[in-house]
Amino acid sequence: MRAAVALAAALLAGFITFPIAGLIFHLTPVQFIAALQAPAAQAALRLSLFTTLCSLVLTVSLGTPLAYILARRVFPGRALLDAIVDLPIVVPPAVAGLALLLAFGRTGTLAPVLHAFGINLSFTTAAVVMAQTFVASPFFVRAARSGFATVDQTLEAASATLGMGPLHTFALVTVPLAAPALTGGIVLCWARALGEFGATIMFAGNLSGVSQTLPLAVYLDLEGGDVAGATALSIVLIAVSLAVVAGIRSVERR
Repeated sequence: MRAAVALAAALLAGFITFPIAGLIFHLTPVQFIAALQAPAAQAALRLSLFTTLCSLVLTVSLGTPLAYILARRVFPGRALLDAIVDLPIVVPPAVAGLALLLAFGRTGTLAPVLHAFGINLSFTTAAVVMAQTFVASPFFVRAARSGFATVDQTLEAASATLGMGPLHTFALVTVPLAAPALTGGIVLCWARALGEFGATIMFAGNLSGVSQTLPLAVYLDLEGGDVAGATALSIVLIAVSLAVVAGIRSVERR
């Protein structure tokens, strides 16, 4: 019995490890560095870093109040709102991209309002940020909601009795106590935004320097026969993923 369990575990672990190892060792260090020095790779890297930072700032700024409300308030429709917030996690990315396109695209539902102000969102860098925020924000909200729910509210009450206002209590008591969950949520949110593909290509396209992020550059390089370029960018994404997993494990242990 133990041998069968060990064999099954080894097979699945090997199935996951072998392709990743094969990808990493497909290039020599010289080939890896040369592929990353290509102008298209550099542009995709810069764009990914910029857009994921923007989407993360938006998510934390807007998602923190939402997570706090979901964790602490009881109101009609709370369960529905909770489910809607989690929906992008299970919705296929291509569907998310189509939904964004039909809502904010050039002929979308809000197109007349956007055109009145001279705003065009689809197939722009802003569309990349919107797509990343749409698919990644639930990861932060879920983690932050759990973190706020576990904070001992008697400590917050004690802070209020010492004369601290609600904002000071939130900043100096609630947030530090929920910090591990918030940190984990931020890391997961950023990693999901960095790896976003389907919603981005549907809503923002694949324009170099405008909307071509790292995952889209991998796809384009592979379609164009540049296996080395696609492999190098994939290794970068794998390295980021490993760092994210290690960071989350460290936070969980603490």
